[in-house]
Amino acid sequence: MKQINSIGDSSLCTLAPSKESMSVKSTPEIEKKFVHHVYDAIAPHFSATRFAKWPKVASFLSSLPLGSLVLDAGCGNGKYLGLNQDCFFIGCDISPSLIKICSDRGHEVLVADAVNLPYRTGFGDAAISIAVLHHLSTENRRRKAIEELVRVVKKGGHVLITVWAVEQEDTTLITKWTPLTEKYVEEWVGPGSPRARTPSPLPLESIPESEESSTGENIKVCSESNVCEDLEAEKHMKNQQEYFVPWHLPYHRAEISGASSHALAAGLATKDDKKGAVVYNRYYHVFSEGELESLTTGINNARIVDQFFDKSNWCIILEKTA
Repeated sequence: MKQINSIGDSSLCTLAPSKESMSVKSTPEIEKKFVHHVYDAIAPHFSATRFAKWPKVASFLSSLPLGSLVLDAGCGNGKYLGLNQDCFFIGCDISPSLIKICSDRGHEVLVADAVNLPYRTGFGDAAISIAVLHHLSTENRRRKAIEELVRVVKKGGHVLITVWAVEQEDTTLITKWTPLTEKYVEEWVGPGSPRARTPSPLPLESIPESEESSTGENIKVCSESNVCEDLEAEKHMKNQQEYFVPWHLPYHRAEISGASSHALAAGLATKDDKKGAVVYNRYYHVFSEGELESLTTGINNARIVDQFFDKSNWCIILEKTA
């Protein structure tokens, strides 16, 4: 890994965790299997598809003062590192494979967890967390990640956070996702876990389509013995926030003797011969409107200075006040 010459020894710190913080910082198995393992396995292919910069993120980074130190928590392949050449950037990610890609490109990076950032308090001038928090499987861990972003910036520093939204602009995408069922609920039992939901008896693929009446109006197909299954499924879709989102790794990109073969053997991936790909499931908690803002409640040293919806993402900008 590239040496981080721009950081003094005092900038990276190891704190003795309290018992309360240990549970939040302990990674649930669902994240290990369906986030960490997956991104390590798909890193080169994932990186090859991640090059376009979101205008809102670029605008935020471009607005920072000359010489600002920007901390990118969950930097992925590093596409935002160095975007503003007048600033200094340090990236971290939980995936060693993605961090190696960043390091090979000459970026200042290290492997680190979003809920336990290895920087001293007030180290950076700004921080970003782009499409990261939705991979954390409990409410407490998502809140802790925000607290960490606020902690590591100076007073007056700004933090930009973006997450996937329940309210997807392209609703057909959701039909390709797998809503999580009872099999995975045990991963979340305990304080701060997502509220329990009763899975719909209907998979998303079986939601009946509406039929058009002679007047051109859309009507729902119901029967006395079946209380509008399509309405029930639609209601479930609105309440559903935990999903597996597939990633298709082409056979020619898969390491047949490495990560992919092991994932297939362990049942953590499947083969799709029609598409010629190894299919990995990635865990997502998609955010409802207002949920991201609500996680900042209780963070007394930060205030929301902007919030917006952009490209099917909920986004907020925080300012550290003390």
